[in-house]
Amino acid sequence: MAHYDVIVIGSGPGGYVCAIRCAQLGLKVACVEGRNTLGGTCLNVGCIPSKALLHASHSLHEAEHNFAKMGLKTPRPEIDWKAMRAYKDDIIAQNTRGIEFLFKKNKIDWLKGWGTIPEPGKVRVGETVYEARNIVIATGSEATSLPGVEIDEKSVVTSTGALELARIPKSMIVIGAGVIGLEMGSVYARLGTKVTVVEYLDQVTPGMDREIARAFQKVLKKQGFSFIMGAAVRSVEALKTRAKVTYRAGNADKDTVIDAEVVLVATGRKPYTDGLELEALGVALSPQGRIVTDARWATNVSGIHAIGDCIDGPMLAHKAEDEGMAVAEIIAGRHGHVNYDVIPGVVYTTPEVAAVGRTEEQLKEEGRAYKAGKFSFMGNGRAKAVFQGEGMVKLLADAETDRILGCHILGPGAGDLIHEICVAMEFGASAEDVALTCHAHPTFSEAVREAALACGDGPIHA
Repeated sequence: MAHYDVIVIGSGPGGYVCAIRCAQLGLKVACVEGRNTLGGTCLNVGCIPSKALLHASHSLHEAEHNFAKMGLKTPRPEIDWKAMRAYKDDIIAQNTRGIEFLFKKNKIDWLKGWGTIPEPGKVRVGETVYEARNIVIATGSEATSLPGVEIDEKSVVTSTGALELARIPKSMIVIGAGVIGLEMGSVYARLGTKVTVVEYLDQVTPGMDREIARAFQKVLKKQGFSFIMGAAVRSVEALKTRAKVTYRAGNADKDTVIDAEVVLVATGRKPYTDGLELEALGVALSPQGRIVTDARWATNVSGIHAIGDCIDGPMLAHKAEDEGMAVAEIIAGRHGHVNYDVIPGVVYTTPEVAAVGRTEEQLKEEGRAYKAGKFSFMGNGRAKAVFQGEGMVKLLADAETDRILGCHILGPGAGDLIHEICVAMEFGASAEDVALTCHAHPTFSEAVREAALACGDGPIHA
């Protein structure tokens, strides 16, 4: 029976990062993965392929709307959907092969198949049982649906099916105004699809700073999105060539029916732990089906850890990666730590939306005195030069100490800009620290500095 120091179950961002870090720390490591390729949901049917399509569709938008403004005369681009999907698939392949290379480089064994844990210290893959001093569960999550809604991945799809549609639909209904729904909706809206978003709550991207969310929704409306807010979906029915959605809005006394060629169900994700035999092992689960862990990501069963989407916290690839590295450090006898107060979130539309730390609503609820420094990208020369003057930076700081409490950005490159504030928050920096730091001109990052200045005597360019 083969013996390992660590067996990681799942090769998504949390799992493969954990496996690599364990190997770097001198441990004998194997990783269990049942897909034909490594990388989990993120690399195969999530983060990476969606970003490829977002980039392609944004390039089309630039050609159709902004090239002529810059003196670039060219015929309107034709969409070759098959070629676009092939480009997306090639990007996936490059990334998954990259993980395979890293496994070989770090002498990590890929145990191909689906894993179960028959007892502590053992993992079964197919008919073979392996021994492990430590087991790390990193099995991720899967898309959720609505009660009674049948997903066929053709006319009623999850994000996975939305990446593989046979043709670009003329119309699409997106159920759920969260990150996944708006990103995939953005892809198809730019490709010419009429996109209607149906959301149960009263704002897009629930949990986002409300001021930013309102501004974000306005931008998406300008891009052609239609929104039905405060609407409870009652049913989804797949017809021969279309799908029908029945919903009830607000206090209405009757249902409304709308239809489209494709319905994207983007109502969230749930932990994927099927087949692990956790209940038989006695591993504690939350009412939501998440694996319960302590501050060191250990379950209540000795030798079994869990990280990523299958435990509590935001379902984000980078959160899983941080946990994977931290668990590896702990298993190797070192100290592992994740600062959950400084985990950024990003929506990769155009413009992007990024956030870290507290929102204004959270600070008000906590009764904390704060100040908000804001700066519009209309005052940023670089943003205007690339037709991305919509949006703003909002920096929140403690009213007394000036320590940064949160930052929310709607604008160009927001997903990269937010990390300046992440680093600042890790070091306990003040808004003044950012304001006194020289920022290159002309860059989008100057807007972050101006927002920091707005927490003091005021911005320069507003």
